[in-house]
Amino acid sequence: MLGIIFFQILWIKGSLETEEQKFNDHVSVATTQAAEDLMEQKGNLMPLMKKNDGFFPSEKLQLEIFKPTIVKRYSKDEIKGIIRVAFDKKGLKKVPFEFAIIPTTLMGEEIQSENFFKLYSDSANNKMHVIQLESPGGSLSEGISPQELLMITVPHAKSFIWNSMTWFIVGAILFTVIIVAAFFLTVRALLKQKKLSEIKSDFINNMTHEFKTPLATISLAVDALKNEKVIGNREKTEYFTRIIKEENKRMNKQVETILQAALLDKQEVQLNLQRLHAHDLITSALNNIHLQVEEKKGRIEVNMEAEKDILMADEVHFTNLISNLLDNAVKYSQDNLVIKLTTNNTGKHFLIKIEDNGIGMTKETVSRIFEKFYRAHTGNLHNVKGFGLGLSYVKTMVEAHHGIIKAESTLGKCTIFYLSFPLAK
Repeated sequence: MLGIIFFQILWIKGSLETEEQKFNDHVSVATTQAAEDLMEQKGNLMPLMKKNDGFFPSEKLQLEIFKPTIVKRYSKDEIKGIIRVAFDKKGLKKVPFEFAIIPTTLMGEEIQSENFFKLYSDSANNKMHVIQLESPGGSLSEGISPQELLMITVPHAKSFIWNSMTWFIVGAILFTVIIVAAFFLTVRALLKQKKLSEIKSDFINNMTHEFKTPLATISLAVDALKNEKVIGNREKTEYFTRIIKEENKRMNKQVETILQAALLDKQEVQLNLQRLHAHDLITSALNNIHLQVEEKKGRIEVNMEAEKDILMADEVHFTNLISNLLDNAVKYSQDNLVIKLTTNNTGKHFLIKIEDNGIGMTKETVSRIFEKFYRAHTGNLHNVKGFGLGLSYVKTMVEAHHGIIKAESTLGKCTIFYLSFPLAK
């Protein structure tokens, strides 16, 4: 890619030099053509009578026979028009120019001085084109009609050459940008594919463990039921039967989670929105998580301060998203688990704050926790089982309810989730 850019620069530089040479050649040819057009009728002898300011015939008359100079034969606008025509014939229609016609008597130190060139040239980069206007007509004209020089310069010639190559330069830059962008997108796609591959492998490992444990438990329970001692013991039979049922329920829940994620991908989940009290739904979610908190010997501090809590919500999905956040708080907890749930109103919005004193997360993890299948881990080992779909589901459901969710966390201390939903009209 760097090599392509390098050769692009060389090509542009070479093209500019070629265009500059071509431009100067055209201006030189146009200058020669203009000089020839100016000299076409210069050789005719013309009398000129000069008299004093008086009006009487007796005053002395002076008669001079001479060849008229270009300056005397043409006006300034006529000379400019002739040069313009010559420029147009060489394809220099929009090229501005400056010109001067001076007698050769100025040739010498004056014309070579720096001040003279500054008078007719805008910058050192502008090349001046000079051609001598010779007097035709033989020896009669020698010494009688003064020789003249036609001087033409194009102001800001460099900028004009650059402008003439604008599309070529823009095209080169555009294609270079496309190459760089394609390279960048390719590298980004490769990195993304690498991350997806890691997430996929991680997901398969987690799914294997999630299904392997209940299958192993069910297998052991079935073997136990075949035991003669268990067959004759009703209490033990019911115990192992209950284990099989619970493990089967656990597997179904995992399958349902994966299928639900697939439906969310296809955007086939239909919400049954109703006017519901958010506090009632939150209370339902708290009741579902109550036993898990007791097992951890923790506590939940609830402070429902919101005066307005009526939302347009789906009862099942809204309860599930709150339950998932509370479940995460329990899963990733430390000793002395404390979960704080607070509700408030701000304007026309219903706010929920869920805070825990768990293991916390790094900034990188916080920025990615809502990605599907993503889970903070070390290698392929996880302290907590799961597919990494919970928070992805939560975010999708929050957005489906036209809400916003944000997370803050301090590693080793706490994690806080902020949710905001618009109140029902």
